[in-house]
Amino acid sequence: MLKEGLQHTSQLTVNEAVTAIAMGSGDMPVLATPAMMALMENAAMLAVADHLPEGCTTVGGHITSSHLKPSKLGDTVMATATVTHIDGKKIEFKTAAHCGETLLGEGTHLRFIVDKEKFMSRL
Repeated sequence: MLKEGLQHTSQLTVNEAVTAIAMGSGDMPVLATPAMMALMENAAMLAVADHLPEGCTTVGGHITSSHLKPSKLGDTVMATATVTHIDGKKIEFKTAAHCGETLLGEGTHLRFIVDKEKFMSRL
């Protein structure tokens, strides 16, 4: 059942592919902000994935986040998303990314429940 409080934590190890250099968002070999935010989105998607009607998924609608500290190659980054509000097909999340005990960034994320077939047929 879809409800407030559902939570998931996703993780990644910082490698060359997710650095600011590789993603074009900076020129240093540290975790790119877009990669951190994608990890937050992944956590949100997975927090509710098993609680959706058959044939449905969620798509991102809006995300805001700070990025307070860098993460170097080899660091393990964990992003947690928690459902804070549900309004029909709209789901709001609180997100946070950590490296160990260090807060890397935090924010909010909005996702919408969609029927996969209908969504893809509109493209």
